[in-house]
Amino acid sequence: MTAALLAGPAAAAPAVGELPPDALGDDRDGQAVRASDFRGRILITTFWASWCGPCLRELTLLERLQQVVGRERLAVVGVNWKEDRARYQEILRRLAGLQLTLTHDPRGRIGARYGVEAIPRLFLVDADGRVAYTHTGYDPETSLPRLVDEINRLLPRLPSAGPAPAGASPAS
Repeated sequence: MTAALLAGPAAAAPAVGELPPDALGDDRDGQAVRASDFRGRILITTFWASWCGPCLRELTLLERLQQVVGRERLAVVGVNWKEDRARYQEILRRLAGLQLTLTHDPRGRIGARYGVEAIPRLFLVDADGRVAYTHTGYDPETSLPRLVDEINRLLPRLPSAGPAPAGASPAS
C-alpha cells in the first residue's frame, strides 16, 4: 500500500530535467537553505509533516541512506510542510538525533512552488542541480529499493565518485 496524504492545489511540480525552486527554508540555526547550495552532490528534498506516519518512516530511511552514501555525496533536506512553529519546534526536539537538514514551510509557500499536493513528496536532484526523479507517497516494500537504484544511477556522474559502497541498501 502506498501512502500519500492529500492537501490543496499547488503549482506544477518541477519536471525531470528542470532546475527545482532554489529556496528550501531556514535550517535549525535560522540559516537559509537553497537547493543550489548542494550542487556537485545528489540532493534529496522531501516534504513531510509530524502527523504523517509514512513521512516519518521515510525520514528515517533517508537518514540511513545519507549515512551509507556519505554527506559529501548525498544530502537530504526535509521540509516540514504546513505545521505551526510550536509543533515544528516540538518535532525538531524529537528528531534531534537525525543528521538531515530540516527546514520549515509553515504556510506551504515552498511546497506550492514544488507543486506539493500530497506528502510525503520527494525530489531527487542530480549533481548538476536538475530534478532527476520525483516520488509521491511512501511504500515500505518498494520505496527503498527504487531510491537506492536511482541514487546508484546518479553516483557515477558525481565528480570523483565511484560506484556506491557495497551494501548501500540500509535494509541489508
